[in-house]
Amino acid sequence: MAEIMKVSNISKNFGGIVAVSELSFDIYEGETLGFIGPNGAGKSTVVNMLSGYLEADSGKIEMDGVDITKKKPHERAHMGLSRTYQIPRPFPELTALTSVAASALSGKKRYNQSFEDALVEATHYLEFVGLFSKRSILARDLTFFELRMLELARALATTPKLLFIDEVMAGLNPGEAKDAVRLIEQAKGDFGITIFWIEHVMAVLMEAADRIIAIDHGEKIAEGTPQEVVNNESVIEAYLGRGWKTYA
Repeated sequence: MAEIMKVSNISKNFGGIVAVSELSFDIYEGETLGFIGPNGAGKSTVVNMLSGYLEADSGKIEMDGVDITKKKPHERAHMGLSRTYQIPRPFPELTALTSVAASALSGKKRYNQSFEDALVEATHYLEFVGLFSKRSILARDLTFFELRMLELARALATTPKLLFIDEVMAGLNPGEAKDAVRLIEQAKGDFGITIFWIEHVMAVLMEAADRIIAIDHGEKIAEGTPQEVVNNESVIEAYLGRGWKTYA
């Protein structure tokens, strides 16, 4: 598989506290890469550095062979990088349709299109996530699950090559979680997207991920297939706990 992102020795400190230390890994085109670790392990800091919301203190981030370490979030979006958030961040006074259209205007090689064209594209992504009937509803009036789906529609509307999914299962009931996983996996196939998936629900990543990286205290402690990682002694000790059932 071709390499879509290369992360080399990135570090981040906050007031002398080391959040991420000399972390390196690769993301390959077409894969679903899971990213796990205990609370406070540095997962959000890593994602914020990769997506441009935080600048790494040291190290290098490349996408498609281009150094993006200093690039802003909108520049990375134009290159094909998009993300969802653990806590949905809607435009509360915009309708579902205009929210997705705004994202369509900011994505990969689409930022010169007209707003009318963006609205047409937005209807497609709303249909995909099951929100077309809610297209005229203000984002602030959507349910939590609908906001999760709006987040996904907005991310897809930027036409990403690489999509970061940030704990999409949080706050969802089992039926909603199942629908969310189905849509993410369908989006990967339909739109040819590479997925970088941060998730606490290990059963989801056991089924969906091709590889998993585990970190603790800002350092990588394991990398491999889902089975290899969940059976790793360091991962069990730091994250899963001794009661975790090992996988053959």
